[in-house]
This record gives sequence, structure tokens and C-alpha cells, in this order.
Amino acid sequence: MTTITKYLKESALLLGVDYSLLLTITKVEAGSKGFIAPNKPIVLFERHVFYKQLKKQGFNVDELSNQYPLLINKTPGGYQGGLRENYRLEMAKQINEGCAIESTSFGLFQIMGFHWQTLGYQSAQDFENQMSENELKQTEAFIRFISLKTNSKMIVALQEHDYATFARLYNGSNYKKNRYDEKIKETYESIKATH
Repeated sequence: MTTITKYLKESALLLGVDYSLLLTITKVEAGSKGFIAPNKPIVLFERHVFYKQLKKQGFNVDELSNQYPLLINKTPGGYQGGLRENYRLEMAKQINEGCAIESTSFGLFQIMGFHWQTLGYQSAQDFENQMSENELKQTEAFIRFISLKTNSKMIVALQEHDYATFARLYNGSNYKKNRYDEKIKETYESIKATH
């Protein structure tokens, strides 16, 4: 049994959630892969979040978005996929490292960097460092995230196999566009059939 499997099984018991469902979320979120290259976690850089984070820090975001529209923008998009997302993150760090990390989702479960403090990391950089270490650290971040008191409805949705509610709470109101709830249901049924 791998360390991640053992950790997920222990977490499932603690949370009162079906282990196969936690395994399902892993597969649906990142195709069961947390890294795109050694020490490079799968990431998705969100330029609209970077816009907001920089604005909170007092940057002139409108001027910056004119200069770097692919990195700073009011609207989501500009996604490049693969290693190019890691490159976009590195470019954004040249403007502001903390805000860039906070504007990026990391690893197996695509946890956003702006959650670093709530999840108990020392800094945005500490969060990124741990997400770059291994998939177990990424899995720990996911369990910390769904275990937050403010996310208790996620646990209930998982316990009740309410895929639509979990998908909405975890991925936002656009979850139906990506068929996220249906993917969870289909993948879960497939996993249950083989276990």
C-alpha cells in the first residue's frame, strides 16, 4: 500500500467518507498525477485572481494589465496548459511572488495558493514549496482544505454522495459546464466496480 493510499484511507475513516470517493476526487482533479516534471507540480495560473491579489496590495492593476494582459486581467483565461502554466507562474513572480503563488492552483487537487494561511502554512512560498515536494504533501493540503470548519458542507456532500453539491462547493458555480459532478459519479462507479 502506498503512503498516499494509506493516508487517504486513514482520512476517509476520520472524516466518515467513502475511501473510493476520495480516490475518485484524486482521479477527476488531476488524472491521478500531481507533477508535470520533477519538482514541478501541475499548476493552473489564474490571471483574474492575480489581478485581484495585486489590487489588494495597492498595485496599479489597470496599467499592469495593459502591459501584461496574459498575466493580469479582469477576466479568466489565457491558459496555456502543461509546463507553460509553470512558466506563466514564474513570469508572474517577477511582478510579485506572493500574489503570483496565491493566484495559482497546485497539484493533484488544484488547491489555490491564496488558501495558504487558512490551511496553516507559514507563507505562500511555504505552501508552494510543500506542493512541489511530493503528492503526499498535495494530498495533505486537500484533506486540510475539506476539513476546514467553513467547508463542513463539502464533507456532508461527500458522505451523502451528493456529487453536484460537492462539485459546486469545490469548483464553483460553473461546475456543470465541465460536467464535474457527472465525472465524479462516473469515475466513482467505475472504481467501485473494480474494488
